[in-house]
Amino acid sequence: MQDFTTTKPPSWYWLVAALALVWNLFGVMAYIAQVTMPAAISEAMTAAERAAVAAQPAWYVGAFAIAVFGGTLGCLLLLLRRRWAVWALALSLAAIIVQQLYYWVLTDVGAGMAGWELGISLLIPVVAALLLWIAVRADRHGWLK
Repeated sequence: MQDFTTTKPPSWYWLVAALALVWNLFGVMAYIAQVTMPAAISEAMTAAERAAVAAQPAWYVGAFAIAVFGGTLGCLLLLLRRRWAVWALALSLAAIIVQQLYYWVLTDVGAGMAGWELGISLLIPVVAALLLWIAVRADRHGWLK
């Protein structure tokens, strides 16, 4: 096994990486729930929400998958202190931007958002950008191998 001479990350790094992994696992659960769409979820949605989900193009669903699985992988790689975390988190952020552009530019769904739904929609790219920034910073500080 190769011996790396990286600097040990501070305590906050581990806490942030672990919480970010949990955050991204919620995204994975949301993706799985959407693509399998159990009847209970579908029945709880309004007609407009069901129509919006049904109208999503395949590339959007693909971007959703890349966003959540890339983010989850990136957080796992942060916990494993691997440089590939930067690339996984960058790919995740790019996919999130594609998703956001779809909702805010190509559809009117974003305009109808309010409350927690709007808050989460705005928080997702912010968290992804912060995670990418942390990964880049970790790599520059020698915390990643």
